[in-house]
Amino acid sequence: MLETFFNWDIIKAAWPILLAGLGNTVLLSLVVVPLGLFGGLILSVLAGVRNPWVRWPLMAWVDFFRAFPPLVLLIFLYAGSPFVGVQLSGFLCVCIAFFLNTGAYYGEILRAGIESVPSGQIDAARSTGLGRLQTMGYVVLPQAVRNVLPDLLSNTLEVIKLTSLGSVVAMPELLFQARQAQSVTYNPTPIVLAALVYFVMLWPLVRLLSRLENRAVARA
Repeated sequence: MLETFFNWDIIKAAWPILLAGLGNTVLLSLVVVPLGLFGGLILSVLAGVRNPWVRWPLMAWVDFFRAFPPLVLLIFLYAGSPFVGVQLSGFLCVCIAFFLNTGAYYGEILRAGIESVPSGQIDAARSTGLGRLQTMGYVVLPQAVRNVLPDLLSNTLEVIKLTSLGSVVAMPELLFQARQAQSVTYNPTPIVLAALVYFVMLWPLVRLLSRLENRAVARA
């Protein structure tokens, strides 16, 4: 069992390869999480517009990208872009796919947070002379983010785990590098090592999420 799944010699040989993949995974996470949050912020703010010419296309956009599998979207961008004369790198495909997919999820979370802020606070802020954008930035969004922080963190965890999908478009992130090492060594040890790295990287965020959820329950 140890020789098959925890081969020490293979761990020592594969570790530099996996370390390079880990660096790309961290870099990818640092790019796609803010991209998703930015897209979600735009969608959540637009959700407050009552004009049906804005509201209905926005709802269709959010529903479509929440229902569309991110893996299919990623492959579609990577394999389909050359047919329109555009060659996208694996990194850029992952960024675009995650912006569209995770932005829709972040948007719904932030929309729920914005709607949880009492309308009286918005009216009070406007009565002091704050403009619409100032009210949103100084009064509504800070409270909205605090109200849905566990959901935002939970979705962020999922986004970081989904960066492993980059391996299907030859993005040299952690899983891709582990599979490359496995194909050379003919041993599953690199995959097991990659799983352990993911666990060590994400476990503190999982514990933080549990603490925030417990606090939310206690306040309720």
